[in-house]
Amino acid sequence: MTRLSHIDDSGNARMIDVSSKASTVREARAAGSIRMSQSTLDVIRANGLKKGDVLGVAKIAGIMAAKKTSDLIPLCHPIQLSDVGIELTLDDSIPGIRAEATAKTTGQTGVEMEALTAVSVALLTIYDMAKAVDRGMSITGVALLEKSGGASGDWTRAEQKTG
Repeated sequence: MTRLSHIDDSGNARMIDVSSKASTVREARAAGSIRMSQSTLDVIRANGLKKGDVLGVAKIAGIMAAKKTSDLIPLCHPIQLSDVGIELTLDDSIPGIRAEATAKTTGQTGVEMEALTAVSVALLTIYDMAKAVDRGMSITGVALLEKSGGASGDWTRAEQKTG
């Protein structure tokens, strides 16, 4: 059985000591989606919600969240991010919105949590801004798609489609 890295020999939670790790370029990409009624998607597409530009606000919220990940997730290292990007795609086939986030740094630990946090908060922001017209929305398929860099090397999810 693989040992959990955030648990010491006594079973106590601990932050991992990364001081001996080499600084390398590290990137991660995560995705998820929010399902909603077609009419809600149409209102968002037309920028017709009273709260304003849903997609613009959700992108900013996701970027801000990535920068605050270590404040939200216990034992997560504060990371100097060099780039965070959020793409939001309206998709009538769901119906809903697909979110994809990328995070990048040069450092001693990865940025998977930052990419996942960015996607999650962007989707939560969409929910918050549109809940007045559709409380039945659901956030689905939040997952890490790929990561690169570090001692563990590159990893890619076999199935890339989420939601």
